[in-house]
Amino acid sequence: MKAAIITIGDELLIGQVVDTNSVFIGQQLESIGCKVVEKIAVQDQLNQIITTFEKYQNKVDLVVITGGLGPTKDDVTKKTFTHYFKDELVLNNNVLEHVTQLIANYYNRPLNEMNRQQAMVPSTCQVLFNNVGTAPGMLMVKEQTVFVSLPGVPYEMKFLITERLLPYIKQQFKLDAIVHKTVLTVGIGESMLAEKIENWENSLQALDIHLAYLPQFGMVRLRLSKTGASVETISNEIDEKIDELQQLIPEYFIGVSTTDSLYDEVLKLIKSSSLTIATAESCTGGSIAQKLSSEAGASVYFKGSVVAYATESKIKVLGVKQQTIDAFSVVSEQVAKEMAINVKSIYNTDIGIATTGNAGPQKGDADADVGTVCIAIAIDDFVETFTFNFGQPRSKVIQASVEKVWLLLYKHLQKHLKKN
Repeated sequence: MKAAIITIGDELLIGQVVDTNSVFIGQQLESIGCKVVEKIAVQDQLNQIITTFEKYQNKVDLVVITGGLGPTKDDVTKKTFTHYFKDELVLNNNVLEHVTQLIANYYNRPLNEMNRQQAMVPSTCQVLFNNVGTAPGMLMVKEQTVFVSLPGVPYEMKFLITERLLPYIKQQFKLDAIVHKTVLTVGIGESMLAEKIENWENSLQALDIHLAYLPQFGMVRLRLSKTGASVETISNEIDEKIDELQQLIPEYFIGVSTTDSLYDEVLKLIKSSSLTIATAESCTGGSIAQKLSSEAGASVYFKGSVVAYATESKIKVLGVKQQTIDAFSVVSEQVAKEMAINVKSIYNTDIGIATTGNAGPQKGDADADVGTVCIAIAIDDFVETFTFNFGQPRSKVIQASVEKVWLLLYKHLQKHLKKN
């Protein structure tokens, strides 16, 4: 089964809004064996949308459209549907009742004409009822292609995808089994890695296994994918190739990941081991804490953070010794070590993480070169420190520092769990 994704809106094309919808839709469709062959963003213009519909007509089995379903005049998707399918808009009473209740409950006012327009749908469409919003999804079929229009509001789109569209696809289409497995590698760049595993990568073609390189700061994720009749058969084939890869690059091979990022792997290890963590951040400015606290239920494992940006804060709040700073500079492994140990003590946690560095563009209070970052990880009674130089610009230094923390923490957690 093949699919295409169309996102509608001028705001997407000019960068005013970041398109996260197509990412989610693609992930969900791929997860059930529907291959996304293309995605495209188009303007809120009827003719352009029609041209795009015609491009995919009978070329794919499914076209998913998001955006352009609001109550305002610039939302043209319904008009496009009626034009393309030679249909007309009619009032759907079930949708009207739902919209009326939502407006009354959340805005405490009667329905206006724009809100009422939300209940107008093409007469021959299958309505995908939207429990969490006012704009219903619409499903229509023309010849060999199913067209599905969804609202652009992310939480509404996600509801309709998971609760309405995926069940429809599973019922109406014969789907291939699909397996994705991701290997984490560290300590080697993408080009060097590709050179080392070239023969192994070539051997995947005979098994029809697709390999994708997914580079991140300090690591490269390798995603192996295959579709077929049997999940078990495919999974076994991929596992055999992963075993070969591990023997080929043992010094860079970390393991098989079941998540989307190294951070997710770290979080999984922390949760499974019931460990707690606190952070002391200088150059990263709370970025590590923000990520850890973004998860629902984070208070179980994340106990707190001190953003000691100024040297004075490191001394007065974190208790870093003035002598240590005088002897080694505020950007040093010795200072990072005291920050990690002390924040771990302050919050009484199993793990303490600390960062101190010169993110740039000026040196600030330290003598270290711009781009220098010192990281310390304290787990139980063990502390290890590291120094890196991530260059410039400033944003790169901060991002690279955070990603390096996840990598170092991942390795230390694995060692910790093996000992215990």
